Amino acid sequence: MNPIAFQIFGIEVRWYGLLMASGMLIASLLLLRFARKRGYKDDLIYDFLLIILPSSIVGARLYYVIFNWGYYSQNLLRILNLREGGLAIHGGVIGGVISGYIFCKVKKINFAEIADMVAPGLILAQAIGRWGNYANGEAHGGPTDLPWAISVDGVMVHPTFLYESIWNVLVFLFLMWRYRKKAFHGEIFLLYGILYSVGRFFIEGLRTDSLMIGPLRTAQVISVLIIVSFSVLWFIGRNKNKRLQNQDKERN
Repeated sequence: MNPIAFQIFGIEVRWYGLLMASGMLIASLLLLRFARKRGYKDDLIYDFLLIILPSSIVGARLYYVIFNWGYYSQNLLRILNLREGGLAIHGGVIGGVISGYIFCKVKKINFAEIADMVAPGLILAQAIGRWGNYANGEAHGGPTDLPWAISVDGVMVHPTFLYESIWNVLVFLFLMWRYRKKAFHGEIFLLYGILYSVGRFFIEGLRTDSLMIGPLRTAQVISVLIIVSFSVLWFIGRNKNKRLQNQDKERN
């Protein structure tokens, strides 16, 4: 696939950037929809987005550059070249969470509730953004003879970007369903982290371009850490909610 979508006045516009921007826009509109139903003012959400979107991009790039420092240390100017790819989802989430938490503390609003509203749009944006990897010819797996294999440099390989995109859409549908029935603030974001990480762990094992920590795949290590820590927090939140419900019943 040609990574260039079109040109404007001689400037190449790549599918990668278009798809990333589209994902961010859709996620922002979904957040705005949730926030309005919860009584949040539009201006507050706009301010929130102006903080977390750039922070997420910076975090995603820094994460990728850090784990590819051997290359970028010799090509410093290429650190700023985002058009060719090189944004790590885990880094983007970390950057967004940190900046979002600080924003919520300053504005004195519930971070966990905001995180729940962000999560469905975030996973949907990730599903859309993965197609940018396809356009760039990256994030694919090793050789396979499966009927849905794609050709990369004349070799039929696993379309791991497609696997993750499908998984993310399924997680999005589940989170949308669960949002209306959530037991406590923060539950949807925790479920997002757990479910995304489960899929990412297995799909990452098929990829040939993984970031590495020594002999270990970075994304798999981070996924395990998220699954364990978020599961603990989920169980704590569920148990706390049950205790509060029981106390309410006893009072009544």
